[in-house]
Amino acid sequence: MNWESEINAFRNYLKLEKGLSENSIHAYVTDLYKLVQFLKDRGYSIGPDQVTLTHLKEMMEWVSSRGISPRTQARIISGIKSFYKFLLIEEKVEKDPTALLEAPKVGRKLPEILSVEEIDTIINTVDTKKPEGQRNKAILETLYSCGLRVSELIELKISNLFFESGFVKIEGKGSKERLVPISTKAIKEINLYLSEYRRNLKIHADSEDILFLNRRGKKLSRVMIFTIIKNITKKLNMDKNISPHTFRHSFATHLIDGGANLRAVQEMLGHESIITTEIYTHLDKEYLKNTIIQYHPRT
Repeated sequence: MNWESEINAFRNYLKLEKGLSENSIHAYVTDLYKLVQFLKDRGYSIGPDQVTLTHLKEMMEWVSSRGISPRTQARIISGIKSFYKFLLIEEKVEKDPTALLEAPKVGRKLPEILSVEEIDTIINTVDTKKPEGQRNKAILETLYSCGLRVSELIELKISNLFFESGFVKIEGKGSKERLVPISTKAIKEINLYLSEYRRNLKIHADSEDILFLNRRGKKLSRVMIFTIIKNITKKLNMDKNISPHTFRHSFATHLIDGGANLRAVQEMLGHESIITTEIYTHLDKEYLKNTIIQYHPRT
C-alpha cells in the first residue's frame, strides 16, 4: 500500500464527503506527513497497512520530546485516527492501529476576549485617511457585528448582503449557509467602503462579487486579515494577543453575557455542536476566578 495514493484518496474523502475546507484538509494532511517522515527517519520502510500501535507510540514519544504542546499532540493523533477510520471504511485495512492510542489530556482553552470599550478603541484607531482605512474599519465592524470566521469574511459576497432586512448570508464550513444579523454600524461602514474605496478599484474578473478586496482588486488572503489587525492593534500596546478570532469570540461572549439564547448564538456562529458554543458560558466564571487569584489576600 502506497502512502501518497492513500493520502490523496483521504484528501478527496475529506473534501467531497466530509465537506471540509481547504485549510482543514491541509492540517490533516500535514499531520499525516509528519507520521510518514518519522517512519522514514527511523528506517521503517512500511505502508499505511503495516503501521502498528508501537510505531504510533514511538512517534508520539518523539513528538512529546520536542516540546510540542499537548493540544497540538492531540490534534496530530486526531488526524491520524481519522485517516485510519477512512481506511477501515474503504476496507483497505483490517485493524485500526490507532484504536488504543491515547491522546494527552488537554484542558479547555478559554479564548481571549475584548470588552466593548476595547473593541471601540481598536476600531476608532483605524486611520480612515489612508486609502485602505475605510476598508479596514468595515472589516473590523463586520467581524465583530457578525462573529465571522476569517475564511467566511474573505469569501463574503456583495450578492449575499441583505441590508434592508438587516442580514448577511454566510457560506460557512462544509459549504453550509446561514443567515446572520448585521448591525447598523457595520452596514454604515461597509457602505462607506463601497462608495469611497471599492468603486475606484480595477476589479479582477474572479472577484467582482467579493466584498473586501486588496488594492489590486482581488480577494484578500487570510494572512492579510491577520496582518491588518496586527498593524492596527500594535499601536495600542494592549496586553492581549488579538487576532481576527478575538472579535468572533468577543461577539459570542457579549451576546451570552447580555442574555442571548445559547441555541441562537450557536446558529449565528455556525457551530455544528452546541458543546462548542457552551465554552462562552464559562468565560465570566473564569474571569472571576482569575480576579480572586490575583487580588484576594488568602489565595
